[in-house]
Amino acid sequence: MLRRNIRMRREYLYRKSLEGKERLLYEKKRKIREALQEGKPIPTELRNEEAALRREIDLEDENTAVPRTHIDDEYAHAAEKDPKILLTTSRDPSAPLQQFVKELSYVFPNAQRMNRGGQVISEIIESCRAHDYTDVVLVHEHRGVPDGLIVCHLPYGPTAYFGLLNVVTRHEIKDKKAIGTMPEAYPHLIFDNFSTKLGERTANILKYLFPVPKPDTKRIVTFSNQSDYVSFRHHIYEKHGGPKSIELKEIGPRFELRLYQIKLGTVDQAEAQIEWVIRPYMNTSKKRKFLSD
Repeated sequence: MLRRNIRMRREYLYRKSLEGKERLLYEKKRKIREALQEGKPIPTELRNEEAALRREIDLEDENTAVPRTHIDDEYAHAAEKDPKILLTTSRDPSAPLQQFVKELSYVFPNAQRMNRGGQVISEIIESCRAHDYTDVVLVHEHRGVPDGLIVCHLPYGPTAYFGLLNVVTRHEIKDKKAIGTMPEAYPHLIFDNFSTKLGERTANILKYLFPVPKPDTKRIVTFSNQSDYVSFRHHIYEKHGGPKSIELKEIGPRFELRLYQIKLGTVDQAEAQIEWVIRPYMNTSKKRKFLSD
């Protein structure tokens, strides 16, 4: 099994290395295609390759004309089945962290909690691959306060590392009647202000933790980005007097996420390539934003 995973990971990295060549070839074909459609002469630098490229253009259809990327491969089968998530913690978790993870297991449909015990990360990832889990979510703490969230997509990645801030759990809200009960219906998702390429990447990592909801679902999960801090909110809505009288009710928990790294691999692979990481010099400008324009 270990050799098979190493071989498949090597094949995945090889496909990723071909993306630059495929993108260059795609640009050449696009220029020839545009020149033929507009009746313009073929660009001078492409005239020696024109015959071979036109043969390839004739064989392409709408699915093969645009090159695929490693991002397409990572989530190629995400829409075919519902996600299956394993939730676990750092070793020897405190009571507040266990309570927070319990509430997260209700937030993410099809999520299962596991006591970490003495298991190492590589054993957890290997077991999840064998049992067809799509994601592993690890929650970390500092002195009883949840401060880190790791989302690892299986089987090959990516892995996103988030900082957790301002965590307010359901059991910390005193008015139990106001928050109501936690519904188990698949939620509608709202992603606000993820406009850059990195923002879309982050939104995809979070989006595929949730299955496709039914149209009449009254449960809403919101990820709202402001200055690269992603606010998580969880609501249900009710229509008491028609469609224009919608009442939102927050059912918790609530917290903020701060992305600080995306790695092209699973969480147990120390040698995996880093796609993006926040550096100390990136904090020098208060106006600089990465997830939105």
